[in-house]
Amino acid sequence: MPRFLAVYTMRHEDFDRFRAMPKAEQDAVDALGVQQWAAWEERHAGSILDKGGMVGKTMRVKRDGIASASNALCGYLVVEAATIEDAARIFETHPHITTFPGDGVDIMPIVTDPAP
Repeated sequence: MPRFLAVYTMRHEDFDRFRAMPKAEQDAVDALGVQQWAAWEERHAGSILDKGGMVGKTMRVKRDGIASASNALCGYLVVEAATIEDAARIFETHPHITTFPGDGVDIMPIVTDPAP
């Protein structure tokens, strides 16, 4: 079955706005979101190949050296589905975009065969 990389995105200004909320409000969103995330993973366990994880600050390697970089990527997951549309539908109600201040989830087919 085809595999898809799902990349969680979040705009820096949305994250900053979330972190500017009172701590009690952040904690309430986190508590609800973590519970919803676990339930989402349980509902879609049959499609999840790699739970991935959240990622932090970026370093970019280029021909002229290594430097800090900025992007909207904040996590990833690998799923399998019959089509890219089916893979995308898995994320329609994901807490990253329904509870947390996530911007979206980008879905891309993995076009190489898995390593032996």
